[in-house]
Amino acid sequence: MAVSTSVKKRMGTGMGTSGDGTMNDGDTYEKWRAVAAATGPADRAAAEAGIRLAYEATGLPAPERVLWADSPLAGVELVAGLADRGRPVREEVRTLPWAEERRRLHDALGPAGWTAHWQATGARLWDPTRALAERIRAGVLEALEDRQGPGALTGAAGRELLYDAVLGQQDAAWLAAFDGHGDRLAGLAAVAEQAGWWWPYEKAAVVCERPVALHRDEAGRLDRGDGPALVHRDGFALHAWRGMPVTAGFLAELTDLTPERIREEENAELRRVMLEYYGYERYLEESGARPEGRDETGVLWRIELADDEDVVMVEVVNSTPEPDGTHRTYWLRVPPGTRTAREGVAWTFGLGAEVYEPLVQT
Repeated sequence: MAVSTSVKKRMGTGMGTSGDGTMNDGDTYEKWRAVAAATGPADRAAAEAGIRLAYEATGLPAPERVLWADSPLAGVELVAGLADRGRPVREEVRTLPWAEERRRLHDALGPAGWTAHWQATGARLWDPTRALAERIRAGVLEALEDRQGPGALTGAAGRELLYDAVLGQQDAAWLAAFDGHGDRLAGLAAVAEQAGWWWPYEKAAVVCERPVALHRDEAGRLDRGDGPALVHRDGFALHAWRGMPVTAGFLAELTDLTPERIREEENAELRRVMLEYYGYERYLEESGARPEGRDETGVLWRIELADDEDVVMVEVVNSTPEPDGTHRTYWLRVPPGTRTAREGVAWTFGLGAEVYEPLVQT
């Protein structure tokens, strides 16, 4: 089948940098890290070819129709309206091939080899992609809970349909582990390189476009302080601060924060977000906080918060001057039980205060 050959080439079997023509683990990780973070319109022809190949690999006939949606929310609503979609085939298309390929590769590499390979590829992508997938799932269900009126898709029905979905680009972690080790998963990989979530059924497949914008922090968590962290072109959006779900209204309020407003916030997690946004140093200065103690390593500060653990910071001054001759001040967050600045600085190095003896202070 001509489409199978073209998609296999696009998947990358036989391409790469190592001597046997396959990609090394570092290159594979970078490739799939980029896939997981990709935004913008899909190459729909390539994605649909991947869907046909994924069905073909399991002996299933290609779906009669491939329908596109602008977001996971629109996708689950579109699926709900397809009366003639046939039975779900996620088990055959995604679950069983993944399990069999994992077993094959594990046997080929051996336990130690498989562990090393997974740590260099999929493990590095697992937490951020899983967290994003769960956040999207929760966002879809939250949107469905707000729907009213006769015939509206309910949250319970939507939850069941979400179990039928393949995660597309958010399956990057495990696809990275199998890239270059055979072509049975080439179809799934080709869809993931171009699209978001998709629903495989016997007679039809529904595929979501990737987001138009995706903002994440260095740990891969959704993160944006001045707008939605994830946006799809139909308006489906998620707001987050360093991975924590927040509302658009909460983010808008951050620009007008005061120490009093921070103290009044009853939700401890939201209060922490406010403190991070406002700045611990600024909060200490404007709230009239006093140092709890000082020694040769720095100054210990404590912020007491109602119904939450204390925020304890150590103020340290870099002994190495900046180019202009000034010395930069840093604020180190330390455990709430810290009682001296020395103990706090030692904790950041994984040491006890009694054994912390820096040879050179930098």
